[in-house]
This record gives sequence, C-alpha cells and structure tokens, in this order.
Amino acid sequence: MSARVDISAGYVLHSRPYRETSLLVDLLTLEQGRISAVAKGARRPSARLRSALQPFQSLQLGWQGRHELKNLNSAETVEIAPPLQGNALLCGFYINELLQRLLPANEPCPRLFLYYRYALNELRAGDDIEGALRTFERQLLDALGFGIDLGGIVAEQHYALRPQQGLCPVTSVTAAAQSTYPGTHLQAIAEDRYDSLEVRRSAKRLMREALAELLGDKPLHSRALFAKH
Repeated sequence: MSARVDISAGYVLHSRPYRETSLLVDLLTLEQGRISAVAKGARRPSARLRSALQPFQSLQLGWQGRHELKNLNSAETVEIAPPLQGNALLCGFYINELLQRLLPANEPCPRLFLYYRYALNELRAGDDIEGALRTFERQLLDALGFGIDLGGIVAEQHYALRPQQGLCPVTSVTAAAQSTYPGTHLQAIAEDRYDSLEVRRSAKRLMREALAELLGDKPLHSRALFAKH
C-alpha cells in the first residue's frame, strides 16, 4: 500500500474523541477500503476538518502512513447531501456498523463502495429502503467471501441455510418443521425484486441468518436503536 494518498473518495463510518483535541475516524474509502485515521486537532472549534467529518456525506480525503492507523491530512465535502432522518438514519447507522465490524482494514473494495453510495442515495429517496438494505447486505457478504449462492434455485422447492454449505433443499416435511425459504422467494431475492411483503420478510431473515455467522455473539448497537425507535 502507498504511504500517502492525496485524493480519494470516502465516507465517515464512525468517529470518536482521541486524546485532547483529535478524533479517531473510521472511513470507507475507494482507494483502500476501510481505514482508521487520526484527525489531529479536529475537535478544536476552528479546525477545518471538524465540519467535514460528518457521516453519510461524500468526501474527498487525503492521508498518509504505512501502518494500520493513518494520519488524516485533508477532508473536503464534495457536495452537501440532505441529512438522513428517522428510519433512514437508523438504517444508515446499521450499514455503517456492519462495515466497521466486518470489513477487513486496508483492502480495496471498489464495487462495495459503489453499492454503499447507492444505499445512501436510496435511504435519502425513501422509496424502497428495505430493498436497498437487502441489496447492500448481499453485496457485503459477496465482498467478504461469504456470498449466498442463489443460482439453480427451483421455484417449487424449499431451502434451508446451512453453515458452511449455503442453501440446501429440504423435504416438504422438514420445511414445515423449521425455518426455511421458498424457492420463489429466493429467485426474487436473486434478482433484487422486493415488491412482495413475503419476499421482503424472507430476505430480511435470510440476510440476518447469514450475517449472524460473521457477527458472532456481540449484538449490533444499531439494532438496539431500532428496538427503541
């Protein structure tokens, strides 16, 4: 990896105070994927970085450093997008937390970066928030190497998601006795078609089941916010 990047598209995933006047910032970047950087002096009222380092805003970033923790040199807002509000804001926190928890550091993922931008645009539009979330979750799983193979699904069959095996066909008796997925729902998910309420419910359950294997026992803070909302 280059020790210095002067210009890269990026977004703030999370920031927290660091020492007396600085911030420790987790970023999703086009050049290097997820990185962590110190924004020196960013907590000072007059700091230029302070106003730019807001989540869900498209930024041009510059940083340097060969180690995992970089030094953030610059951050400029590309365009001021409308802030996320209400349920869309909670969904934004959710996808940011997924990236923080699951995406390896310093590994470029340009395709996922574009899907992150797509998801934010859909959250702002508010037309199909649930569909945008499911599409992003699928792309994240693919980027992590844990994608769900939805090819060759038979419409009349039911399937169960097995650890290390993926989707496996089950008998009708088994299907009635446990949580399974109708083939018609899986075919719709494969095409990102979420018009049906039943398909949306199956997709949410499927993605949650697949992500649970990666997240482990530590709960997502954003899901607790959903519960309170």
